[in-house]
Amino acid sequence: MKRRGMLLVVSAPSGAGKTTIVKEILRAYPTFGFSVSATTREKRRGEVDGKDYFFLSRSEFERKIAAGDLVEHEEIYSNYYGTLKIEVENALSNGRDIVFDVDVNGGLSIKAKFPEAILVFIKPPSIEILRRRLKGRGSETDAQIEKRMARVEMELEKGEGFDYIIINDELKRAVNEVFGIINKKCKELSSGTETD
Repeated sequence: MKRRGMLLVVSAPSGAGKTTIVKEILRAYPTFGFSVSATTREKRRGEVDGKDYFFLSRSEFERKIAAGDLVEHEEIYSNYYGTLKIEVENALSNGRDIVFDVDVNGGLSIKAKFPEAILVFIKPPSIEILRRRLKGRGSETDAQIEKRMARVEMELEKGEGFDYIIINDELKRAVNEVFGIINKKCKELSSGTETD
């Protein structure tokens, strides 16, 4: 019998390295697909609709909320972000593993609907290092950075409720810790002995 897919949720404050870690997971584990979120934010240079995000208008997104088509959604910095229910259900029933790159509230909502989901919170070494990383990206104004920083305390607090917390003080070590979690879960799923 084909095993159900694995749901791996990676969350972190903006700038803590979750997107980089998710890219490493996708590179190392060909069985994993990326859960493409829907958003109402503007497309950034180089982003592709349906690959990076499903870019929706505000009214389209609100129709999906009303119809119950989202596993989770949230409004962050005046834009909606969410996970399409159909994408998750298709992956699970086809035995496909998916990794989510979502905020903490989204991660907790996914866990509430899919208790088998594995939640991994990537924690920055310090708030100051996080601020430096955000400035170093050079993709946002000081005002946008401050908006992101205003959420950090809430994110760190909610991250405490995740299954695993990994401090990203050294990327390679953090990535290897995540790989260890995936390998353990893969073994459990293939032998049919789920723990936790």
